[in-house]
Amino acid sequence: MTIHFIPVNKLSSHALKGVIEEFISRSGTDYGAIEADWNTKFNQVKQKLKTGEAVLVYDDETETTGIFLADDPVLKKLNT
Repeated sequence: MTIHFIPVNKLSSHALKGVIEEFISRSGTDYGAIEADWNTKFNQVKQKLKTGEAVLVYDDETETTGIFLADDPVLKKLNT
């Protein structure tokens, strides 16, 4: 599996919005004990991407883009 880290600043605002919206809409996305509204979720994810706490990853094999926390152990396994 080959992955690529995509710098957030390389996406148009429209493309970034679409990636974040798709990520939020996935079932099983965890935002803690209290469910947040859509705008709060969107702003939290966008902020984490801008600060580098989260990263965009493209997978060549599945041709999909995902958002991961920068320190996610899954990324370490995939990037070896």
